[in-house]
Amino acid sequence: MLTVGDRFPSFKLTAVEGGPKGLDLNTAFTTVTEADQAGKWKLVFFWPKDFTFVCPTEIVAFGKLAREFEDRDTVIYGVSTDSEFVHMNWRLHHADLKDLPFAMLADIKRELSQGCGVLDKNEGVALRATFLVDPEGIIRYVGVNDLSVGRNPQEVLRILDALQTDELCPCNWQKGEDVLKAA
Repeated sequence: MLTVGDRFPSFKLTAVEGGPKGLDLNTAFTTVTEADQAGKWKLVFFWPKDFTFVCPTEIVAFGKLAREFEDRDTVIYGVSTDSEFVHMNWRLHHADLKDLPFAMLADIKRELSQGCGVLDKNEGVALRATFLVDPEGIIRYVGVNDLSVGRNPQEVLRILDALQTDELCPCNWQKGEDVLKAA
């Protein structure tokens, strides 16, 4: 699995647009690459499967924080091994996903999941992996949860805040608090 300090892999995936465009068959689909949104931080999070139980709780929670991530010059990409058509159908039929503000990327060939090392060996789907990638394409944070356990998007935001200080941040540090000073 890729880790902190590694370069996030190149990718070119079809995605369902976030927002209202992703609900209209004429405007729903786009191509997303690692070069898009150059100069921004990227939050790339993987989930195992659409139309499941834990996944929408995480996706919706990241969606509710989208403005917070945007305020920190960070773009969100959600990824699973389902197709763009499955993503769109899920958005259309799951009330909590209709207003999703970020793109859902379709890794149907499993190239990005494999490139990141987050493809579950037994299930053949992506693990619940989270990557924070700096504007230069370097991974600065990685977190992976078991398939049955959802992650905490608020904690990912806290970690992004800490990374963006370029300072020493103690345990449970929150934005606005004092950072540590080396003696």
